[in-house]
Amino acid sequence: MKHAIVAAGGAVHQASATDDGRVQLPDGRTFTETEVTWLSPVEPRTIFALGLNYADHASELSFQAPKEPLAFLKGPNTLIGHNASTKRPEEVELMHYECELGVVIGKEAKDVAKENAYEYVKGYTVANDYAIRDYLENYYRPNLRVKNRDTCTPIGPWLVDRDDIKDPMNLSIRTQINGKTVQEGSTKDMIFDVSDLIAYFSSFMTLNENDIILTGTPKGTTGVHPGDEVITEIESIGSLRNYIASDQTFQKA
Repeated sequence: MKHAIVAAGGAVHQASATDDGRVQLPDGRTFTETEVTWLSPVEPRTIFALGLNYADHASELSFQAPKEPLAFLKGPNTLIGHNASTKRPEEVELMHYECELGVVIGKEAKDVAKENAYEYVKGYTVANDYAIRDYLENYYRPNLRVKNRDTCTPIGPWLVDRDDIKDPMNLSIRTQINGKTVQEGSTKDMIFDVSDLIAYFSSFMTLNENDIILTGTPKGTTGVHPGDEVITEIESIGSLRNYIASDQTFQKA
């Protein structure tokens, strides 16, 4: 099943997807995709993000693949929903998309064995974890201004139940800018897979329901500019649309 959180009719609702792609509220009302305002499909306590978790992406940046997960934390202030706009600061030279599989934790997890890790997954979503490369010190210690800016992590539209995804480690990934495909990959190329990451994080801290693990991006990242439409897609999970806006556009809003 696909789940979402949307605003419609002056209120915020839990929603689900109908067979014909409409958004259905618990009272039975249905809407088209553009008739609702999409929010993050979950409200996490902690957001984990992975750097260099695809060998091809590490290679294109001239880095060696890591021997253990390179992780950092993000604030919930970064999250926005489907069809929303992300601000590109006027002064930066390179801001790029990162299409990522988001893994949502389903229950408290501590010291989880790798072979049991999927028992702790609620479901999966699509994330676009924008990076502002101007402020990158190195991939082992990303500056807060690289990854923790407001509006810089679109997520959604849907949270897809764990059991509806047969193999999360064999899903195609694609990003389009203004209708042109600029990134293609597969989750099968992750260095540390979903079970590795849950076992790793839970070995030294407690994971909570609705925490999100953003699992990294494959090669093919390029810059974005105001006016761009960016669509990040993951097979069987969904297509996440986002727009790039300038500082001036946000100031007028």
